[in-house]
Amino acid sequence: MKAKEQKRIVREGYDRPSYAYRPDDTPDDYERYADWVEILADHVPDGSPVLDIGCGCGLPATKLLATRFDVTGVDFSRVQIERARRLVPRAHFLCADVQALAFDPETFDAIVSFYTIIHMPLEEQPALFMNLTRWLRPSGILMAIVGHRAWTGTEESYLDVEGGLMAWSHADEDTYVRWIEGSGLHVHWLEFVPEGESGHTLVFAQKPAVEVAS
Repeated sequence: MKAKEQKRIVREGYDRPSYAYRPDDTPDDYERYADWVEILADHVPDGSPVLDIGCGCGLPATKLLATRFDVTGVDFSRVQIERARRLVPRAHFLCADVQALAFDPETFDAIVSFYTIIHMPLEEQPALFMNLTRWLRPSGILMAIVGHRAWTGTEESYLDVEGGLMAWSHADEDTYVRWIEGSGLHVHWLEFVPEGESGHTLVFAQKPAVEVAS
């Protein structure tokens, strides 16, 4: 599948079932997101600029992040971004393909991406991690859900929504560690996140601090 077609499928795949994926009354402590935000808060000061890639409708992750940080959310689903602007007014939102964005170097103290990179064209993912490293400040944190095992495919009637179609493409865990560390980040730890009969990997990585000459 060509990258352009995959992106169209994913964009339309979240436009159509947006409310089926996350209703407006999604609880703030949904699944593990509250724990993940607390982990981030242990390493990043309150008020710091944080980029949320694939923010969706803003629930629950962006809303949780926005209680602690100055959050910029990015998603290329028009429906999701319209909902996010309504549901999380404290955050800033961009409706865009993150691969087409060009933030200034060292803009963010942290970047998070939960269940988004696994939808991106596989051939674009190594370059994404290079960009993320560039956008992070020294000692900045990356928390991202990536693939545990390599898999590429589609699903029809995604979330049981008639006419819905979704696409995924992700490498295996070892490949992601290689890509992330090759971009200049240090992977501190990995956590397996189960889902159904399989699961994904949560990566916690950090950009090196600037060394001060003695």
